[in-house]
This record gives sequence, structure tokens and C-alpha cells, in this order.
Amino acid sequence: MVVTVQRDLFGTGKLVKASDMTLGPLLCPHSSQSTDAMLTFQVGLHECGNRLQMTADWLIYSTNLTYSPTPYRNSPITRTNPALVPIQCYYPKYHNVSSKAIKPTWVPFSSTLSVEERLSFSLHLMTDDWSSQRTSTVFQLGDVFLIEASIDTGNHVPMTIFVDRCVATLSPDVNSNPRYEIIALNGCLVDGKQEDSSSAFRSPRPQPDKLQFMIDAFRFSGTDSSMIYITCNLRAAAATQQPGATNKACSFNQASNTWSTVEGPSNICSCCDTGVCEVPTQSRRLYPHQSSRRTGKRGALSRQNSEKQISATIGPLLVIGPETNKTLASHQEPK
Repeated sequence: MVVTVQRDLFGTGKLVKASDMTLGPLLCPHSSQSTDAMLTFQVGLHECGNRLQMTADWLIYSTNLTYSPTPYRNSPITRTNPALVPIQCYYPKYHNVSSKAIKPTWVPFSSTLSVEERLSFSLHLMTDDWSSQRTSTVFQLGDVFLIEASIDTGNHVPMTIFVDRCVATLSPDVNSNPRYEIIALNGCLVDGKQEDSSSAFRSPRPQPDKLQFMIDAFRFSGTDSSMIYITCNLRAAAATQQPGATNKACSFNQASNTWSTVEGPSNICSCCDTGVCEVPTQSRRLYPHQSSRRTGKRGALSRQNSEKQISATIGPLLVIGPETNKTLASHQEPK
């Protein structure tokens, strides 16, 4: 396990002391590969008190990066808050580890696709100005998740991307509980109806093969975990298809108590209230086994010539709330 962390931990321009940063319950120090600006921790998966959890599909190694500020020059004060950052590494339990090449006895379906039919879907966190991918997955309550769904059409005919559904969970398993529906009914951003939410699709689209939306950062109540995963069902439709009940991106306007659409007539969003939208068979559920498990991972799944879809997962996203410092303090109380 290799963990790197900037010494400008809080983004204030002030570097924290290297000796105040440790990894794991055994408080392992940084390695010799550290620099003046960056600290590097390199430990075995079973070292430093790392914890192992096994699920049906994953080996999960968990630990914490701990920042415990100490006073400078025996001063009785400190000017920074402590921090406790959970870290998890996911490893699939099932892999072919043979050094020999696999020789299938069938012709994979993907090999029959012409290059013109191949699409690549992406789901990314974006920076505040939407100009590039966001590298940090750490947020505070009050921040906003800026998310962009896109397709790389290559030589394919022009396509328009839609986000049919998005669900937030505490684990990569989209069917786990608790879960929270952010987008539903083929493009209704239902999170925007919450009284404390300003979540919405960004309008207009930057281009047909991109769709951007903003989600107010949140945590699940009643749980100590502050990490969440967001899994979205992405669908590409032929650019010739008109906006409608299944091809829409609808946001709720709190001020007017109405729905608005990124493109097309506003009445295509009426089913967001009735809950009865015409949902194609292929869009009724997410496909967790096809999900991209890491932020920004790409994938593609072919359905038919007119529509193609896949599910993709962003996460884990670490959402820091006021309980974080309390958690750290409880770990440091003498026993």
C-alpha cells in the first residue's frame, strides 16, 4: 500500500510537520521517499495494523491516515485541527493468475463489432470551472459534487448521452443498504426536490456527448462511515432521437416549484412528479457487474445500434463533517 499526501494538507499554503503524520493504528511514519512537499507512506497490506475485511467479491484493506498536530517550540497552542482520513484498498477476489494466455473456444461478441460501433463511456468528478477532472475525492459538507458524464464516439455516428439513474451507497455494491436515489425515472434529478438541496443539471449542455450535473455534498445519517459511492446508469441515444419522456435531463426549481429540462419542451418532465415515465427495458436497472470501480474509469457496453448503455461508479468519496475531529479525539483519549 502506497499513500501519498501533500504537506500542505489543508490547502492554506502552510506545511504540516512530517512527524505529525502517521499511518494506521500502529502510527507508522512516512518513508524515505518523502520530499519537502509530499509525504509517502509505503507499507505491506498486513502491516501497521491494517484491517482486512472479506465480502463475496472483494478483499478490503482498511486503515487511517492520522494527523496529530504538536506545538512548535514547546508552545502551548496549535493553529491546525487534527484530521483522520479513512483509506480503503479494494482487490477483486476472483482473477485469473495463470501466466499462460487464455484461449477461448468461442468468438467474443465484442470481436464482431466494427470499429465504427464502439463507444467509450466516462463518469468523472470535475474541477470548479469544469475545465478538467478533479484529482481529489475529499469533500466537506457544504461542498458540491461536480460530475460529468461523457461518451467518446470515435468513428461512431453522433450520439447524445443521458443519465437515467444515479444511486449513492456506502459500498461499491449498488444493491446494498442504505442507498439514496439521486437521479431516477430516466433523467429526473429527484435530489433537487429536497428542501436543503440546490442540485441540478447544468444547462445548456457543453456538447451532445457530454452531460454535467451538480450535487450538494451529503453523508448518510446514522452511520460512522463518511465514504460514499455514486453509481450512475449512462445511456447513449442516436442524436436524431428527439427529447422525450425517456430522453431527458430534468432539474427541479425550488423557487417556482416546477421542473425544467436541459433541452426539449418542459412538459417532458411532467412524469418526474407522477412517477410514471416510459422506461425502456434496458434502462430499468443498474448493471453493477459492469461498473467502473474507480473514479474516471472507462467502459463500454453495446446493446443495439440506436442505444448503448453502461453503469459507472465514482468513489469512494470522502465527505468530512464536524464529527471527524470528535472521532480523532476519542481515539486519543487515555485508557
